[in-house]
Amino acid sequence: MRDDLRLLEVADLPAAWELTRLAFGTEREPPPGWLTDRPGRTSWGVFAGEDRLVAKAVDRQQGQWFGGRLVSASGIAGVVVAPELRGTGLARRVLTRLLAAARDRGAVISTMFRTTPVPYRRLGWEEVGGLTWTAVPTAALAGVNRPGEVSLRPATSDDVPAVLEAYRAVARAGTGLMERAGPIVDTSAAAVLGGHDGITVAAGADGAVQGYASWDRGPGYDAAARLSVPDLIGLTAPATTALLAMLGSWASVAPTVLLRLPEPDPTTYLAALAGARIESHDRWMLRVVDAVRAVAARGWPPYLDGSMDLLLVDDVCPWNAGPYRLLLAAGTGRLEPGGRGDVAVSARGLAVLYAGAASPAVLRRAGLLTGGDAVSDAFLQAATAGPVPALLDYF
Repeated sequence: MRDDLRLLEVADLPAAWELTRLAFGTEREPPPGWLTDRPGRTSWGVFAGEDRLVAKAVDRQQGQWFGGRLVSASGIAGVVVAPELRGTGLARRVLTRLLAAARDRGAVISTMFRTTPVPYRRLGWEEVGGLTWTAVPTAALAGVNRPGEVSLRPATSDDVPAVLEAYRAVARAGTGLMERAGPIVDTSAAAVLGGHDGITVAAGADGAVQGYASWDRGPGYDAAARLSVPDLIGLTAPATTALLAMLGSWASVAPTVLLRLPEPDPTTYLAALAGARIESHDRWMLRVVDAVRAVAARGWPPYLDGSMDLLLVDDVCPWNAGPYRLLLAAGTGRLEPGGRGDVAVSARGLAVLYAGAASPAVLRRAGLLTGGDAVSDAFLQAATAGPVPALLDYF
C-alpha cells in the first residue's frame, strides 16, 4: 500500500472537509471559501492506497504577542486521522513534517487548541493558557453609572483603524494574544463591522476612541436570552465603565451577558460581577519550534541582566536539542550554543517557561525541569514573569 505525505492541493480539499466533518461533527456543507486556496494556511496530509486522504493538519501563518513583541507562530488547526488508523502514528508524522516546514517559513513557536492534550504532549506541546467565556447576570451591570466624560456611539468604517489599534494595545501588553492582521485576518471595514450585530465605541471629549465592545444578540427576550460580547476592550477606566453600563441596559431583554475576557481584566475591578460563572474554558497549548530564534523574538524583563546554562531536550525538533547559554540584557534575549547544560529542560518545559505559565518549582515537580539550584530557579522565575497567557481568538 502506498503511503504518501505531501502538501494538500485545492483538489484535495473536499476529502479534507469530509475528514474534518466526521471528526468534529460539523455540517455536511463546508463554510463559504473553505474549498478554496485560502491565504496564510498550508495543509499537510497523508494519503494511502488510491490517493485516499487518511490524516491531515493545517499550519496557520499567524503572530502572537510575548513580552511586548510580536512572535511569528504556526497556529495548528484541523488535526484529523481517519478512525480506522488512529493510534498508528499518522498524526505524529504529519505534525513533525508540518513543524519542520513552519520553521523553514519563519515560525518560531506553534500554538493550538486541543481536544485532548495527550498526543500533543508526546510531540512537545504543553498547555499554557485558556480562552474563557464568563456568563454574567445582566442585572449585575445594570447599576453601573456611565461616566460623563465618555460618549458611546455605533462604530463606523472610520472607526475601524482605531478599534483595531485599541485591541492591539491590549494584545501588546499581554502574553500570547493574537495579532489580528496578516493573511489570515480580514481587517477591512466591511469584515470588522459585518462580523457582529454591533460594535459600540467609547470616545473621549476629543472624539478619540478609548475602547469598544463587539456584541451579538441571541434569540428571544425571555429568561434564556443572551448577549454575547467577544471583545470588551477599554484603554481607560471611564471607557470600560461606560461600555459596562451599556451592556447593563440590556437587562430587561437579555438576562445574561457572555463576556470573553483575559484574566485578569479591568472589568473585574470596575464592576461587581455578582453571580458570574465560567461558561466555557478552552485550553491552548504552545511548542517552541526554533529555540534560538524564539528567544531572540520575544521581549524579556528590561531590568534583568544575567545568564544561565541550559540543556534542551527535544527529539521531535532535533535542531533545538543540546546545551545552550541563555543571556538576557536590557529586555533582549539570546540563546547561544554551548555552556555546561546545568539545567535540563524538556520541550514541554520550555513551552511553559516561554509563556510564563508556571514557575520552575512547578516544572520540577512535574518532571519537566531538572538540575540547577535555587539561584537558577530564581533567575528563570524573574525572566519569565509576566501577564497570564491568554487568547481571545479561537482557531
